[in-house]
Amino acid sequence: MKKQYINRQIEPLLIEAANQFPAIALTGPRQTGKSTLLQHLFPNHLYVSLDDPLKRMMCKEDPSLFLENYPAPCIFDEIQYVPELLPYIKIEIDKDRRTTGQYILTGSQIFPVIKGLSESLAGRIAIFELYGLNLNEYYVTEENTSGLFKRIFTGTYPDPLIHRVNIKIFYSSYIQTYLERDIRQIQNVQDLLQFQHFLELLAGRAGNLLNLSEIAKELGISQPTSRRWLSLLENSRIIYLLRPYYKNLNKRIVKSPKLYFTDAGLLVYLLKYPDSLTLASGPSNGAVFENFIISEILKSIVNRNISAELFFYRDSNQNEIDLIIDQGYKQTVCEIKLNKSIQKKHYQQLKKQKSIFSNPVFFLISAYNQNILLENEVRNFPAWQVHNLI
Repeated sequence: MKKQYINRQIEPLLIEAANQFPAIALTGPRQTGKSTLLQHLFPNHLYVSLDDPLKRMMCKEDPSLFLENYPAPCIFDEIQYVPELLPYIKIEIDKDRRTTGQYILTGSQIFPVIKGLSESLAGRIAIFELYGLNLNEYYVTEENTSGLFKRIFTGTYPDPLIHRVNIKIFYSSYIQTYLERDIRQIQNVQDLLQFQHFLELLAGRAGNLLNLSEIAKELGISQPTSRRWLSLLENSRIIYLLRPYYKNLNKRIVKSPKLYFTDAGLLVYLLKYPDSLTLASGPSNGAVFENFIISEILKSIVNRNISAELFFYRDSNQNEIDLIIDQGYKQTVCEIKLNKSIQKKHYQQLKKQKSIFSNPVFFLISAYNQNILLENEVRNFPAWQVHNLI
């Protein structure tokens, strides 16, 4: 049975870049649909998976001969397994820099891929990221809290969301694949079970300020190890760290970030919720809801190549704003509340901090299903429309 193809929001950017650059690369977490997307967009390109051990061996032994056997235009999937190929791709591109779209590359391990591409193909390649499906690409059919939590529970990866792969089997296999293949390849993590416990402890703190020393102590590992593991998860785009907003840019770096997972389904699996109804009424429902909203906005920005940075705000008096989307010329300032019945207390923090922003617009993102003006300058934005926020 042929799998259903869902058009992705990033497609116009990839097509435009392939018509302007000799090469493009698409990175991102495993199982987000990178290979399917690229084979759909570029059907005339030869497709070569470097996940194949035989092809990897051939490529490592003689990269130049390998490129002769697989000439452009070509898609090389999972390029991180054979970084030795990149200098030879550069040589081929430099034979005719005017020909665009010669090579399309993918990679699941973001940090080593970007490092290799930057060193070998600088000025010759456009680089993009692909996360799971957002609401723009696959919409919630029921515009209510129940429908939204069904979507959150299922996650955003194509296999469980589109192809109806069993959720528990998918995420269990996903974690094992990520641990066994990616983690061992990128860094020498000796105790994979302990690393999985680290991941579970992070899940329990999603939506909260990150206290790595507390996690390290609870797990019985050193703080340098916990920082290294956190960096690994961030660079692999499993987690996203939301930095605090300060006028002094240096403070954004030294103050504690808030932790989110890029796929809410993985977060829910790690929290061990059995179904969406239990999740919707459980003690973590507000944090999971906030995580979903943050990840949706992140994906929308990345997919559309919008120039924006995401922050939260908290001052010494514990005044807090959940999300600031800073586009330079304006700041979209948001509170995120899992409430159907809106009260003034849900958004009163927003305008209190108006003076710290140069050109703010204010929103309450909630489970109330109408886009309405709450009071002067503050609007309610329904959660299932959040992909249209900017």
